[in-house]
Amino acid sequence: MGRPFDYFVIFAEMRTGSNLLEATLSQLDGLSCHGEAFNPDHIGEPRNASLLNMTLADRVNDPMELLQRIRRAEGFNGFRYFFDHEPRVFDAILNDPRCAKIVLTRNPVDCYISLKIAYNTKRWKLTDVKDKIAWKPPFKPAEFEEFLANRQGFQLKLLKALQTTGQTAFYLDYEDSLDADVLNGLARYLGFTQEITSISRKMVRQNPEAMADKVRNFAEMESALARVDWANLARTPNFEPRRGPGVPRFVAAKDAPLLYMPIVPNRDAHLSAWLSAFGAGGVVQDFNQKTLRAWKRKAGDHRSFTFVRHPLMRAHDSFGTILRSEQFTDIRVALRRDFGVNMPPDEDLAGMSAQQYGAALERFLNFVTVNLKGQTGLRQDAHWASQWSVLQGFANFATPDLICRDDTLAIDLAYLTRAIGIKKAPALPENAPHPFFELAQIYTAELDHAARGAYQRDYMTFGFSDWKPVKSQ
Repeated sequence: MGRPFDYFVIFAEMRTGSNLLEATLSQLDGLSCHGEAFNPDHIGEPRNASLLNMTLADRVNDPMELLQRIRRAEGFNGFRYFFDHEPRVFDAILNDPRCAKIVLTRNPVDCYISLKIAYNTKRWKLTDVKDKIAWKPPFKPAEFEEFLANRQGFQLKLLKALQTTGQTAFYLDYEDSLDADVLNGLARYLGFTQEITSISRKMVRQNPEAMADKVRNFAEMESALARVDWANLARTPNFEPRRGPGVPRFVAAKDAPLLYMPIVPNRDAHLSAWLSAFGAGGVVQDFNQKTLRAWKRKAGDHRSFTFVRHPLMRAHDSFGTILRSEQFTDIRVALRRDFGVNMPPDEDLAGMSAQQYGAALERFLNFVTVNLKGQTGLRQDAHWASQWSVLQGFANFATPDLICRDDTLAIDLAYLTRAIGIKKAPALPENAPHPFFELAQIYTAELDHAARGAYQRDYMTFGFSDWKPVKSQ
């Protein structure tokens, strides 16, 4: 009966104990681990000139060939792979169910301190304790947080790939790699019946001291680590669907290399008018991705922009659009019937009082709060999506050069036009009034509170405070 896998990979990082794990597993008859086969600086081991008859230059030219050679080599072969190794083989490894995945982790603080000691002493492996060089590194909070973010991001990417492909991995902590019983479980996972009788003695642990004895500024380290959000409790949950870039809504000036990327709803006729006032006038629109790429190539040194509004103002615009548009007839029915949004019948909407409108807007914001969390049966429409998610959608094609603010739009656009060499740009026209009421007519603190509940990520991401009337520019 054959093995369940053709080859294996140890997903690890420096100072997680991967050298020791490799040495211990190599006691199994027929198993060969080829070190860091895809390290960007060497092939397999630092002193190697080649691996499986491939040089580093050969691997750089064709990394998939080395992966295939490892898979086809005699016996059962594998390698160690770290977060910054050759990215061109990463997806092929993850998507191959015939590749056994071993994930080796270690307490990130231990890993970070051990790495700093190794970098500064140039001792990456220790085979005799007499060769140890003692050195105490300083703990640097910002450096550690970057270190942690890189490793956590890699682990999350691994986990997501395993989940979406229906695979499993054998997870090991550094301490597990010192336990022969656990490693025998790993051997059985790989398809071996032979047992590992002892942990490899080729290496000794380099820094077994207590953490307080290994760093210069232990008290500062304790204080800094207390501020790390290990459980990611400060994360703003996001249940919105991924959005497309919305290219058909983009508008370009016919006689200037300027492209506007709207965040719907589009109460922005003043921007189309501004774009059409350059040169001989006119705008280009109704793009698809092919025609927009053509416009970009022809425009040369172009600039693209969008603008964000206060979340309460945008909700006000969204609700006004929903009340007027035939596109949202079904939404109006559901809002009245299921979510307590007290609106007059469609034929009487134009006669709403400011008090009626404000109360309905607050109820609408309560609906948006649960809708964007995926707790309703109604679509999460772009008209009331978070501006953050719409900007993410833009990035699927191209991010805007400038994200303007509604309250400083004229100033922001003047800066943008100067960047492309236009010294005197057309004046920005006044925006059209809201079809029902200006926000100042209906504003209450309760509306701001409801908007914060619905658009917590927008408030946090863009730094919005409570709504205030826009000052003249």
